[in-house]
Amino acid sequence: MLLGSQLRRLREARGITREAAGYHIRASESKISRMELGRVSFKTRDVEDLLTLYGITDEQERASLVSLAREANVAGWWHSYSDVLPSWFPTYVGLEGAASLIRAYEVQFVHGLLQTEDYARAVVRRGMKGASEADVEKRVALRLERQKHLVSESAPEFHIVLDEAALRRPYGDREVMRGQIQHLIEMSERENVRLQVMPFSFGGHSGESGAFTILSFPESDLSDVVYLEQLTSALYLDKGEDVAQYEKAMKELQHDSPGPDESRDLLRGLLQLI
Repeated sequence: MLLGSQLRRLREARGITREAAGYHIRASESKISRMELGRVSFKTRDVEDLLTLYGITDEQERASLVSLAREANVAGWWHSYSDVLPSWFPTYVGLEGAASLIRAYEVQFVHGLLQTEDYARAVVRRGMKGASEADVEKRVALRLERQKHLVSESAPEFHIVLDEAALRRPYGDREVMRGQIQHLIEMSERENVRLQVMPFSFGGHSGESGAFTILSFPESDLSDVVYLEQLTSALYLDKGEDVAQYEKAMKELQHDSPGPDESRDLLRGLLQLI
C-alpha cells in the first residue's frame, strides 16, 4: 500500500494517466489501479519502468522504491497459516500488523486481539464446524500470534468498543467466560488499550450496521482503511467519504459508551454474575 501510494503520487505529479502508465509496462489501466491500491504483487522491472516514465532519475530514490517493491513481495509470517484462513483474511492480518491505531466495534464476540486461548478455541470451533482439531488449533495459534503485536514495544493504540451482547453471549463454559472477562479487565489497564462497553441500557446507537474496524497507519501517504467482514468475503474501504462515515460512527460510540474506568467496573460486575 505504501509503495502503491507513492507510485500514484509520482504519476499524478507528472500528469500521466493510469492508461498511459499501463501501456508503458504492457499492462492494463486496472492493473495500475490495483498496484496503486497495494492489491497486487510488484515486479521489480515494472516498478523500474514506471519510475523512468515518471522522471525519477535520482539513484537513491529509485533504489529506495525498488527495495520497497522487493519487501512488498515477501510473504508475511502469517503465510504459513494460509491453509486455514479464508482468502480475504491474510490482507487484514498484514494491515493490522502495520497499523499504528486500531479502532473497532464488536457485537457478536470479543475482538480477536483480546480473546483468551480458551475463548478463541470456542469461537473457532463454532465458526469452523466439521474442521479437524489440527485446523482449529492452527487458527487459534494464529490468533495468539496476532496478539503479540498488541503487547510488543511497537504496539499500536487499540481503541475498542464492545457491545454488552458480546460479553453476555457465552462461548465455552462458565470458567472460559470468567477467564475471558478477567482478561479484558487486565488488558483494559494497558496504556495502549482503551476499552469501552456499550451497555444494553443505552438502547439504540450508531453501531447499528454491525461490527467494523478502522485501521490507521504511521505513514502520511496511507489513508485509513475500514474492514468489514461478511459471511463469504470482506470489504476494505479506503475512500475518504466511506471512512468518514465509519469514523463518525466510532466517535459517537465512544462518546455514548461509559468511559474506560466505568466500563471496567461494568466488567467486574459481569464477572460477579457468571
